[in-house]
Amino acid sequence: MYIWIVENLGNIEIRIVGSRGNIELSPDNYDIREIITILQTVENLLFPTSKKDRPTISYSIETGSVKHIIKTSLQAVIGFNAIIGLVDSSNSVDFLEAQSAQAIETLQENAIKNNFDLSIRTSLDKSNELKITSQTRFKRTQNIWVDAEFYFYGTLTNAGGKNKANIHLDTEDLGSLTIQTDREFLGEKEENLLYKDFGVRAIGKQNIQTSEIDKSSLKLIELIDYTPKYDQNYLSTLMKKATSKWSDVDDVDKWLNSIRGNYEA
Repeated sequence: MYIWIVENLGNIEIRIVGSRGNIELSPDNYDIREIITILQTVENLLFPTSKKDRPTISYSIETGSVKHIIKTSLQAVIGFNAIIGLVDSSNSVDFLEAQSAQAIETLQENAIKNNFDLSIRTSLDKSNELKITSQTRFKRTQNIWVDAEFYFYGTLTNAGGKNKANIHLDTEDLGSLTIQTDREFLGEKEENLLYKDFGVRAIGKQNIQTSEIDKSSLKLIELIDYTPKYDQNYLSTLMKKATSKWSDVDDVDKWLNSIRGNYEA
């Protein structure tokens, strides 16, 4: 086991072995788009939920065939090292958060498409290595991800897109969400949507085991004008109306729990 600690930084190494036709893969024939994909993939593995306050990530490329060297905080590398160990030992990505699982799937698709052999390890433990090849099959089990409908509330911070139209909704609980939509829908809106509060009705994938939302799958159904305002009189009126409906319920808490399927909220 090798541990390198330099100013609380650690390294991640992704080595890709393969060829371009009869020419061995090297930094000289490795396209910049492939580099961008690798960097986005690593970022999603390191920080699957939020990238807002992440530490600096630096990068270099080396020969052999192609080695991507990513340097970032030691704490982030420790977490990354644990992830690749669990993926390797379980031969599964189902336990990962959606962004991380999708990142591994991207590497797997790359290996199959180009007949590449990938090996991933960190400077913390070179014996802890995840290998992804055209023969491995790192892919989420489809039956644990089901279609679901969601309601989100937040501030619309961006809308548009040249090829794929989407809106960006800044929410308090889930951070910034990118939600796919149609260009026609946005084109029909005459008023300025930006920096206004909205409710969003959307569909997407949800993990039936963990309830996690796959944020990359979200598609807009409806944009709802939303002006949060606490009105005690209105709330009291609703409660008064509802009370008569529950007059024959002996134990309200028990009844609500049974409606939820005996799930404690």
